[in-house]
Amino acid sequence: MPKYLLIVDFQSGEDPTPMDEWDPADVQAHLDHYRVLNDELRASGELVGGLVLEGPDLAAVVRSDGRSGTSVTEGPFAEFSEWLAGFQVVDVAGTERAVEIAARVSAVPGRGGVPCAQPVQVRRIVDDAIADSASMGRWLGTADGR
Repeated sequence: MPKYLLIVDFQSGEDPTPMDEWDPADVQAHLDHYRVLNDELRASGELVGGLVLEGPDLAAVVRSDGRSGTSVTEGPFAEFSEWLAGFQVVDVAGTERAVEIAARVSAVPGRGGVPCAQPVQVRRIVDDAIADSASMGRWLGTADGR
């Protein structure tokens, strides 16, 4: 079965109120939604993994030419809404099921229990290794919409 990456960033969805201004009960309901969903996906065998990430202010960017050394800088310094918050990897029958799960992630409750309608990016994980120029060409064709 294909695997999909469900990506959640810090775009707020329909309510722009920062979570640190929410009632603690609303934050708990938000977290409980994820716990219940992840428990269901684990039980069905569809959840491969998922992680919550620290903010990029604690990240590093590493660059190396493989010869003269490595540079490590702070960042990246994207806009807050662009920060990657976390992700889930699901192993499902196809895109339709991945979208169903992403819809449940998007509907996570926000302030007052109102669903956030937070955008969730759904990306299929490449099953076959990119091992030669032909397979790289096919992959690049999907990356630019060809």
